[in-house]
Amino acid sequence: MRTAGLERHYKRRRGLRQHPGEKETRRKKTDVKQCDPRSNCPVAHALDIVGDRWTLIVLRDLFTGKARYSQFLTSPERITTNILADRLERMEAAGLISKKLYQERPKRFEYRLTEKGLDLVPAMQAMARWANKHYPDTMTPPEAFLNARRDGV
Repeated sequence: MRTAGLERHYKRRRGLRQHPGEKETRRKKTDVKQCDPRSNCPVAHALDIVGDRWTLIVLRDLFTGKARYSQFLTSPERITTNILADRLERMEAAGLISKKLYQERPKRFEYRLTEKGLDLVPAMQAMARWANKHYPDTMTPPEAFLNARRDGV
């Protein structure tokens, strides 16, 4: 019994799933964040969507004017390309951003915040103010970011 439990654990860890009577399949990366919220608590549910290390950084960059993949890579946090691609995919699947093709060969996209993504701006502003208050060595964001309304004005 212990061996069967360990086998299931390692399959889940590798991103594999198997239903009775089906062959093993690999989960899509977006399945991980979208499939099973851990509870109906709104804080836990929000963290399931934006609570990783990078999502809010990318959302911040989108709000402050970055729109293209190469622009996100210039942020001082130095997100890696594979993580950036994964987060953009997850955020699009969650409805926080939309993408628009701006070049056909090779395919390149511009990203924009959706209404749902813009609704997170006040939370990001509050987090920035909290960090500035309790961790005085942190950078003070530009006033344009701190005072901007959700609609970008």
